[in-house]
Amino acid sequence: MEEIMFNFSEKKFDVISCGEIIMRLSPAIGKILIQDGPLDRNLGGAELNVVTGISTLGGKTSFLSKIPDHDLGMYAKRCIDLSGINSEYLVYDSSKNKRLALYYYEYGASPRKPSVVYDRNDSSFQFLHSNEINSEVYSSTKVFHTSGISLGLCENSKTLVKDLIKNFKKGGALISFDVNFRRNLWGDEENARKEIVTILPEIDILFASEETLRKMFKQTGTMEEIMKNFAKDNNISLLISTQRTVNSPKSHNFTSIIYSAIEDKFYSEKSYDNIEIVDRIGSGDAYVAGALYGLTTFDCPLKALKYGNALGSLKNTLLGDVVAFSKNTVDSIIKDHEEGSSSEMNR
Repeated sequence: MEEIMFNFSEKKFDVISCGEIIMRLSPAIGKILIQDGPLDRNLGGAELNVVTGISTLGGKTSFLSKIPDHDLGMYAKRCIDLSGINSEYLVYDSSKNKRLALYYYEYGASPRKPSVVYDRNDSSFQFLHSNEINSEVYSSTKVFHTSGISLGLCENSKTLVKDLIKNFKKGGALISFDVNFRRNLWGDEENARKEIVTILPEIDILFASEETLRKMFKQTGTMEEIMKNFAKDNNISLLISTQRTVNSPKSHNFTSIIYSAIEDKFYSEKSYDNIEIVDRIGSGDAYVAGALYGLTTFDCPLKALKYGNALGSLKNTLLGDVVAFSKNTVDSIIKDHEEGSSSEMNR
């Protein structure tokens, strides 16, 4: 039996997220940045990746950010609009130094690892203040989602994230937060922990890896013990953790575990095995997208698990930061996974 979790009331949006939009520039596979050659561009950003994934499945989403009012900003808005994401709450930066965040991604090939070079300092998003956002948005969504990336970008974005969590909570939204620890932003786990613990009392749905729970939050015991105790101690309704096994750079296994504190129940399923890795960037965000889609559409942790695992696994097979799979495709993958289908081709 599929349990009902949150009994959502009808809202304009299923999920609203807020974060920095970042444009990715990559040399072709088999090339590196110090060589001449063209760079492909893709748009992403952890929180944007999440609502893009939800939107492709048919969920109603909106995105909060600040973008430069020049052509790169308009490119970002166009990508958002084409993804079916509501863009009416975007804020436009007309300052002299307005800019879109960038990063450069180099594909790996064993023994060479993939590498990232960031160029995101002083992006327009990092100057967004909560008083620039239309206050009607706070009561318009079932779930507000953000991550530790936005919290860790700069002092202003830290204040912004805390203000938005408070305002959306007051407006009746559930708060979803992906720890998404990045050492280049925080320096070490302790710096991140000090800030994240200040918002934990407001969080309803937490995404955190086993490594994060053990290293950042100093939890011990089995994974089930850790999740249950951490959720109880911090009044978290759903604690969600992905589990990835790296067989080789080009072959991974992927699954997750969900602990529902409301039911005192764990949800898990067999892993997606031997996933052929084309590009793993954004696969964690795709998982979050699938999980939040399952929750907001079906109000069901089991659906969250299944859509999260399927979408996270599928993202690994696709170039770029975001997923672009229809609900029919994802439903088919879920069905095949449940039934153990091994058909060679969809015809």
